[in-house]
Amino acid sequence: MEKLITIHIEKLPEGYHLATSDDIQGLAAQGRTVSETIEIARDVARKLIESQTGRRKEIRLRSVKRKVDIDLVVGA
Repeated sequence: MEKLITIHIEKLPEGYHLATSDDIQGLAAQGRTVSETIEIARDVARKLIESQTGRRKEIRLRSVKRKVDIDLVVGA
């Protein structure tokens, strides 16, 4: 089942992008582009969720509904 998390992406002074999330403690992903950072964050989130499976304190996330709004970053 797909779950929905919110990630925050900031551009670092070194030119890389850093993704973090308030939804999943410990999620941090860094990439050269926003797109690469999102893909890495998705993999990190998946691994963090899998590592919590079966533990007493599981990560609680929202399920994906029929409609999801996403801000799209477009380079100019």
